[in-house]
Amino acid sequence: MRILIVEDDETLGSAMTQSLAHAGYAADLTAKIADALHLLSVENFDALVLDLGLPDGDGYDVVRYLRKQGKALPVLILTARDAVEDRVQGLDLGADDYVVKPVAMAELQARLRALIRRSSGASSPRVDLGRLALDMPGKRAYLAGLALDLSAREWSVLEYLATHSRRIVSKEQLIQAITAMDQELSENAIEAYVHRVRSKIEGSGVVIRTIRGLGYMLEEPENAH
Repeated sequence: MRILIVEDDETLGSAMTQSLAHAGYAADLTAKIADALHLLSVENFDALVLDLGLPDGDGYDVVRYLRKQGKALPVLILTARDAVEDRVQGLDLGADDYVVKPVAMAELQARLRALIRRSSGASSPRVDLGRLALDMPGKRAYLAGLALDLSAREWSVLEYLATHSRRIVSKEQLIQAITAMDQELSENAIEAYVHRVRSKIEGSGVVIRTIRGLGYMLEEPENAH
């Protein structure tokens, strides 16, 4: 899962980026609204962590832009503004959560997991597909109760496909979802990761179909054609 952080406090921004990366997210950091709007227009993200007091404007402008464009990207406002009026304004503009600084990194991660879960239509932190169970907070997958030995990248591929099950996911979408801007991943590498995940979930009642020319789709056999 890929997170965009818009925060001009260099120390806090770096801490959040490192914390999320350690937790298995691909996290990108920018300090300006202009850069954030550009990234949001050309890249795909699963959630946005947004400060309000930024060097080139107010973070509320980013929320306005997203909702005016009809984009449902989950937005977590993280700010020092603690007035009720600010909370109300942020939520009324379309933010999904409003957190006052300081925040523990564990809480930030939990709130982001909840936002991403809701945006994907999942009500539970556990996703069950066939005999496969995904523990989203723990970032572990189980086949018939036994833990699968997945690398961090393999988990990220499986997590993204599972949260987009029965939908076609392109290689480019997968690359963007699991890599930050300062990382590189080729389509050949994605093919290799998908191949490894496919072999590790064999017997789960879940298949990763290759849709020629389009990408991949994770589905249970009864939905396959």
